[in-house]
Amino acid sequence: MRIRSTTDEDLDVFVDTVHRAFGQFPETPVANGGRWWSALEMERGLLAVAPDGKPVGTAAAYSFELTLPGRIPVPAAGVTAVGVLPSHRRRGVLSAMMRHQLTEVRARGEFLSVLLASEAPIYGRFGYGPATSTARLTVQRHKAALAAPRALAPAADADGGSVEVMRRAECGEILEAVYDRYRRAQPGALSRPPRWWALGAGQPPVSPAPRYVAVHRDADGTADGYASYSLGSVGEQSTLTVDETIAADDAVFTALARYALGHDLVSQVVFRHVPPEHPLRWQLADVRAGEVGGHTDWLWVRLLDVPRALTARGWFTDGELVLDVQDPFLDEHGRYLLTVRDGRADCVPTDRRPDLSLDVRDLGAVYLGGTSPSTLVRAGHIRAHHPGAAAVADALFATDRSPHCLHWF
Repeated sequence: MRIRSTTDEDLDVFVDTVHRAFGQFPETPVANGGRWWSALEMERGLLAVAPDGKPVGTAAAYSFELTLPGRIPVPAAGVTAVGVLPSHRRRGVLSAMMRHQLTEVRARGEFLSVLLASEAPIYGRFGYGPATSTARLTVQRHKAALAAPRALAPAADADGGSVEVMRRAECGEILEAVYDRYRRAQPGALSRPPRWWALGAGQPPVSPAPRYVAVHRDADGTADGYASYSLGSVGEQSTLTVDETIAADDAVFTALARYALGHDLVSQVVFRHVPPEHPLRWQLADVRAGEVGGHTDWLWVRLLDVPRALTARGWFTDGELVLDVQDPFLDEHGRYLLTVRDGRADCVPTDRRPDLSLDVRDLGAVYLGGTSPSTLVRAGHIRAHHPGAAAVADALFATDRSPHCLHWF
């Protein structure tokens, strides 16, 4: 078996192979685009080829920016379309592709890669750790009253802003601009390159699937948030499902939520991809009216250069920590002194006694601040070498804003 890079001429065989791996057929093309593979960067694709010349595995990567704590955007490889034909599994094909891909990511100068895991047990052995999570919030409309001491019309908020209802086809440029401002301020968020919007490559509202969009504008008329939604049925209940809510701040999110919760002819409202700790549930007059479900991991992070990764993100507490980091998949090991002063970090090799010993996947899990190191110490993933080590690590890795990722790839 050999691993080779792909070109544009390989698109059809690549798409066919990855669908065979998952036992699926390419879906009927959506009008005006919308096929996920239309945004593939074929120069970043890989094919595993058997001795008889037939492709048996695929892997690809997108060129994204990931926003780190401190509102710092950095290049990130978005790993996607990973699959091995059922006839060739458990023969080392996946491991070979992952090793080849990580080598190429490093060669491009990227110090981290990210992915969405189809199955949680797969990617930890390749050094990826779950760094963000997301949840679904379902609100029954008859219990949807907000506890705020004021009642506002669906089309206005206290700051003089307004909500305009548009069709998805009418507001593509608005969605692109609002999302781009949002992702630059939100740790854990990924960029959506212009070609994704142009091609409709992704899930709504990136795809051109029919949707209504509630666009929020501030007092000056500038769009600063949106909620993409559709109406349908879930079981016997008429349901308004919000694909995603993008907001400049909590006040804008509340205005959009009020709009959705006030929609007529709806029994329940489902907000998809809400941060698990989002305050909306607590804004309801009846705290039990908001049912949290579908809590799941979302973005997985893999560090390829520990010192570079740790010095790239922003920090909010001064201190120092010695980290002993194992990378079993790449057969690497390093011990680093992390020193943080005034929001900036220095990370250098050291032979000092470690405070924490951990796998690179656990470092990926805590990197964005979504999981505290002490949680992984208690879980037996991270070893603390003295009683105060976990508390110091918690303080250092804590962020001013919880990480969250909405982008599907």
